[in-house]
Amino acid sequence: MSGTSLKVLTYNIHKGFSATNLRFILHEIKRLLRHVDADIVFLQEVHGERKISNNRFDDWPNNQQFEFLADQVWHHYAYGKNAIYKSGHHGNAILSKYPFVEWENINVSLFRSASRSILHGTIEIPEISQKVHIICVHLGLLGHEREQQLSALAKRINSHVPINEPLIIAGDFNDWRGRAEYYLHRDLGVQEVFKHTHGAYARTFPAWMPILSMDRIYYRGLDVMDCIHLHGQPWRRLSDHIPLLAEFKLV
Repeated sequence: MSGTSLKVLTYNIHKGFSATNLRFILHEIKRLLRHVDADIVFLQEVHGERKISNNRFDDWPNNQQFEFLADQVWHHYAYGKNAIYKSGHHGNAILSKYPFVEWENINVSLFRSASRSILHGTIEIPEISQKVHIICVHLGLLGHEREQQLSALAKRINSHVPINEPLIIAGDFNDWRGRAEYYLHRDLGVQEVFKHTHGAYARTFPAWMPILSMDRIYYRGLDVMDCIHLHGQPWRRLSDHIPLLAEFKLV
């Protein structure tokens, strides 16, 4: 088991558009994700359905964005809508090279105008018969909203994730004040990979000049092998966030 590693990436893809919303850049994101070749990809702001853009852009994919990105590389995926509107919906997605044992999307919305959810999946690595819990999040913009969502996340993990099974939580926490640690480290015993290895969270927003630490990767029951944030070109001209990449070893 000790020789098995997991490379994971988290990325808010801004619904496949550039930060200014002037360019549709999903095809370039697909190319770059394939180049990184992570085992598990945590995505936020992924269109599940968008009726208007289908007619506005010649290169809009015929299938859902997470299926388009997963194509022939990540054979297993899960999607949970957390924002629904007249022209469609978007949410969180997880792409995985390993099969899902199960997955569930948990609604943690406080407001109808800003729906949020937690996408919790369990994958199994067949070679070693090891389950790994993977949770993709995109938390709210308001402090009291995030506090309730973090409390819901902690309760979900305490009730559904055995302490002896590895856990990775990744996504856009919108936690520029660093309050998430209070709930996650105290209640769950997880650590944030960049803060643990570099002494501070990675700065990921805005992509062209990152000053805020919005995106995180928390973990429990694994060893860190490497972690980087993919700043600079070409990432800075794509979404308004930059991706985080970490590699773990199962212990």
